[in-house]
Amino acid sequence: MALDQRQGKKVVQCPVCSQEMQSTSINAHLDRCLGLKLDTEGGEEVAVDGGGGSDDGGEPGSKRPRLWPERAGGALPGVSGRESSATVKDNGCSSLGPARAGGTWPEAASPTATCSQRSPAPGPQEERGKAVSLQQLEAKPLAEIMRPSALAELIGQNKVLGEDTLLRTLLESHEIPSIILWGPPGCGKTSLAHVLASNCKKQSSTRFVSLSATSASIDVIREVVKQAQNERKLFKRRTVVFFDEIHHFNKTQQNTLLPHVECGTITLIGATTENPSFQINSALLSRCRVIVLEKLSVEAMETILLRALNSLGISIQGQDKEAGCTDGSKETELHISIEPEAIRSIAYLCDGDARTALNGLHLAIQAKVAETKKALSNNIPKNTAAKKVVIKEIHIKEGLQRSHILYDRAGEEHYNCISALHKTMRASDEKSALYWLARMLEGGEDPLYVARRLVRFASEDVGIADPLALTQAVSAYQGCHFIGMPECKVILAQCVVYLSRAPKSVEVYMAYEAVQESLRNHKGPLPPVPLHLRNAPTKLMKDLGYGKGYKPYSSIKPEDSPCPTKE
Repeated sequence: MALDQRQGKKVVQCPVCSQEMQSTSINAHLDRCLGLKLDTEGGEEVAVDGGGGSDDGGEPGSKRPRLWPERAGGALPGVSGRESSATVKDNGCSSLGPARAGGTWPEAASPTATCSQRSPAPGPQEERGKAVSLQQLEAKPLAEIMRPSALAELIGQNKVLGEDTLLRTLLESHEIPSIILWGPPGCGKTSLAHVLASNCKKQSSTRFVSLSATSASIDVIREVVKQAQNERKLFKRRTVVFFDEIHHFNKTQQNTLLPHVECGTITLIGATTENPSFQINSALLSRCRVIVLEKLSVEAMETILLRALNSLGISIQGQDKEAGCTDGSKETELHISIEPEAIRSIAYLCDGDARTALNGLHLAIQAKVAETKKALSNNIPKNTAAKKVVIKEIHIKEGLQRSHILYDRAGEEHYNCISALHKTMRASDEKSALYWLARMLEGGEDPLYVARRLVRFASEDVGIADPLALTQAVSAYQGCHFIGMPECKVILAQCVVYLSRAPKSVEVYMAYEAVQESLRNHKGPLPPVPLHLRNAPTKLMKDLGYGKGYKPYSSIKPEDSPCPTKE
């Protein structure tokens, strides 16, 4: 507590946000500070404008922060709407600290926006199977609309989230440990975080914060920790922080989290598509449990698609049930159906990525609906047949072409594929070797990298069993360097087939490994080079015995040669 010399009044510090102010305004400040905090954590949507609000709470259509229940319908005593909005923004009492200079936080990186606030999940009274209109598809991707909000709605991860599994038991008992979710894109990492956010909203003892590691700076992380400490101290509430794409954090950012995860100030949940062993600090990794989410199976993809079709009111051809997806009025009502073959095509083409599958279905629906509406508007008779939309397999393949293969030149898939190529060539399985070669090249791998690995293979695995293999590999490398992609594909394919068919010998490799091991295990000083093996370019060195007894090739008689000539 200090004394303001200019005003002659005492200056006190807010116990929540540590802001200093005059003692006469501390009560009103605490009402705003604690009221906004309770409102945000209670699940209400809080809109904070940039200072342009009006006395009734801001811009038309915006929601005014609810404070204490008795003040839910009015503004703060003695504070106008504009002043209240600016105070909430600038006084550091928001959920995670002040906004950036010059504006509010962007939605994707907003520290105050939880998962549930950015993409509201249906409440307990809402059913996932309700109809979804075409207007909703125009406003939001289908993958976001169908995002699960309950643990039972997560499909395809029975290995880690099935009945009686350890993780499911902990989540159902609301005991959330620090975990790292590792899996390919579209397998359900972010969906699981949304489920946790939904559960936290129902628990008054838990607060959930969602951030993206691609935009969260160290200052934001420190502010998160500071607010978590205040929550724990004042309200006895723990804080669960979800960092999406956590592999984008550098070493300093990860070390900032380390002591607070260690002491339990925050519970960390991270999602990553990269191998945590390579991307996450070992110290932080040891304090978290790694949960491996697998790529979704075809059966799981079909289940997800059928649930989406049921929500959209789209019928499947061949079934007795007739359904229609309405566009708002009976005159423009469209009856949409889909072929079973189209569903199977999506399930196979999406490569286990639920987001790709749902967005591909979304694209096919939009394209066919737009085509039908255009036909109806061109004076075509608006009969029942004209309003029927059928999504066929050809439409799915057209809109969901596989433009790339799941491959990361800098990630774990890079090492997995080159290992598979090496091992299949070692097993003389030329067909499998060609497959893994194509996986790498079609995924964008540098052909010179593959060629260098082939040179190594020619010496390590083929060796002296076929000395020409090394010449073949070096020539392949030079050819790739000369002409580049895509013409050099056939050069690498030829070399892969040659090395696969060649006899294998690791004699040289094993011999060198044995010598290397002998040098490592040698005790004491290494023996000197024998005198007769030393070079003697000067007379003094010859007098000292350098090179004495050494017989050059010119002095070796044919009968003394280790390789006698053939008669």
